[in-house]
Amino acid sequence: MEIWPGKPYPLGATFDGRGTNFALFSSVADRIELCLIDKKGMEERIDLREVDGDVWHAYLPSVRPGQRYGYRVYGPYDPENGLRCDPSKLLLDPYAKAIDGQISNAQELFSYRFDDPEKRCLADSAPVTMTSIVINPYFDWGHDRPPKHEYNDTIIYETHVRGMTMLHPDIPEHLRGTYEGMAHHAIIDYLCDLGVTTVELMPCHQYVNDTSLQEKGLSNYWGYNTIGFFAPHNGYAASTIPGGQVDEFKAMVKAYHEAGLEVIMDVVYNHTAEGNHLGPTLSFRGIDNPSYYRLVKDSPEHYFDTTGTGNSLNMRSPHTLQLIMDSLRYWITDMHVDGFRFDLASTLARELHDVDKLSSFFDIIQQDPIISRVKLIAEPWDVGPGGYNVGGFPPLWSEWNGKYRDCVRDFWRGNHATLSEFASRLMGSSDLYEATGRRPMASINFITAHDGFTLADLVSYNEKHNEANGEGNADGESHNRSWNCGAEGETEDPDVTQLREKQKRNFLATLMLSQGVPMVAHGDEIGRTQGGNNNGYCQDNEITWVNWELGERELSLRDFLRNLIALRKAHPVFRRRRFLSGESWKGSAGLEDVVWMRPDGSVMQEADWQTGYAQSLMVFLNGRGVHEPDSRGESIVDDDFLLAFNASNDSVDFSLPEEHYAGSWKDVLSTGSNMQAEHTYSPSESFVLDGHTVRVFVHQREPEPETEPATPPSIGGFATDLTA
Repeated sequence: MEIWPGKPYPLGATFDGRGTNFALFSSVADRIELCLIDKKGMEERIDLREVDGDVWHAYLPSVRPGQRYGYRVYGPYDPENGLRCDPSKLLLDPYAKAIDGQISNAQELFSYRFDDPEKRCLADSAPVTMTSIVINPYFDWGHDRPPKHEYNDTIIYETHVRGMTMLHPDIPEHLRGTYEGMAHHAIIDYLCDLGVTTVELMPCHQYVNDTSLQEKGLSNYWGYNTIGFFAPHNGYAASTIPGGQVDEFKAMVKAYHEAGLEVIMDVVYNHTAEGNHLGPTLSFRGIDNPSYYRLVKDSPEHYFDTTGTGNSLNMRSPHTLQLIMDSLRYWITDMHVDGFRFDLASTLARELHDVDKLSSFFDIIQQDPIISRVKLIAEPWDVGPGGYNVGGFPPLWSEWNGKYRDCVRDFWRGNHATLSEFASRLMGSSDLYEATGRRPMASINFITAHDGFTLADLVSYNEKHNEANGEGNADGESHNRSWNCGAEGETEDPDVTQLREKQKRNFLATLMLSQGVPMVAHGDEIGRTQGGNNNGYCQDNEITWVNWELGERELSLRDFLRNLIALRKAHPVFRRRRFLSGESWKGSAGLEDVVWMRPDGSVMQEADWQTGYAQSLMVFLNGRGVHEPDSRGESIVDDDFLLAFNASNDSVDFSLPEEHYAGSWKDVLSTGSNMQAEHTYSPSESFVLDGHTVRVFVHQREPEPETEPATPPSIGGFATDLTA
């Protein structure tokens, strides 16, 4: 085989139309072999003799897309000092764009013997491991244009490739559970009809199916076990062509963009699937263990773990930072994704042991001209010391607002002393984000997500029911802030059922009427249940898949959310770019931008917020206080809205505010049954708000008289719009 020197950059296997350049970083290797693997599993080993800056490389003119390959790294095997080179293990390329196969709990994958961990296992792993694939990088994107929804206009729908499609009757069976199935018009049409703007896909990086789960007859369904940061997960591909998952993923993104939908990826850069010191040797461990992983300082045989998975990536290493940055740029430039949600993002911020928002990771994100321009969302916690950091991330970043989730759950299950915090969460959590110069869109508001109860289970169970996970119901969160409304699990009691339906609507209404960015978990809008399982990570079956057999109750809830989304989209008063100040200004008709009121219509006083048992209030939103300019740079005037909340068990008599605020009001929405859509309410008129109910009123403004646009000045005889 003809072998050319090649180049040290880019890392990975890069096909240029004539041949393929291979480049692999390792600062600890003495020798590296590139192994080309044929269809029968036979290897052709090629010594990489060129080394520049610890990058080993070669160019092979004869290698084409579809070629399977791996590496064997020769060097010190000294676990006590953190060195784990082992040429008996065929290793994945950390920069592989596609990966073939999965693994089982085979002895050959481990560098020690199961029966005696002190002894080496030198068995060849090639027959039982995963392999990298050379891909064709060329794809016809046509006129693909990312939709680029502004943050304040964004509505996120968190979903899972398999969970969303496995039971959908309109998707052909051979496409269910695949990228092609996600791109099916039945799914895209459904999302567009619902009104969401952005799809957040749970992990689609190549991940490993945990061998411990395989032994139990379970599997890693969620996918938070990454081994390939550049490769789309092969288990979601309908294509059987080697590397076909890449084009299939691209085609899915292209289809979503054509429909006006953004695609955000849930990414796991905090750890890998190689686990702790007793894990398999699949890639990073055998290539350069101390560069890629954080090792315990006084015992480098072990891994410093802030993720609960056995290891954490070494964010102090420039090569690990390069890997992550190259991966992010690749998914933006080559795969056209629109943003990322970072799993356990506090781990990425750890320079030493503490979470440091000024760490190298944030520095390089801030200055990167590509990554800094897409949506960046942090899960702002990990399991290490000081790992809970809601509100602690720097500008550019939005965060999953766990405090929003907890407070709104507590408010609607009737907890006392939640009114003050509920008001803050409803208005975008300025207490968390304003001090760092961020705006309401820094808050990703959610009630439920993949982790924890579904919305239906949140109102149906007081306790978790994870028996199917095989851990004696010991796994999963025990403090769920849930309320079963009077019966645990399924019930025929009509009063309990009716209350549960109201509570679902209360949560959805609160979510869509809050300032910030709302996120809905897939299936919540149609009552998806996991039977009380709040940790479905290992259930790749009907427990976690969306059930598309929809009855009247499910369709009614879906329509309710669709109408809520339409209301939010139609009125910028619910999606402001700036925090509300509680003050008035020119053009606001002398009224504050937001006014908090007691049920009797009077303005809340300081003592009212301190009343621990209070569970009811009204919120006046001044439509004249909307700052957002239109396309001509003029201030937008919206309708005024009045939001009434009653989280108590009993009905409460409310009075609309006096004429100073608005002349008349009309019902827009109610989660209960007392809405009178045709009735026009007068100032100070009373109404009854049932227990556990949200009600929304609108004061519609008369259209502003149109004025003739000023004639733009002319320069050189041509009309010129200087505001363009």
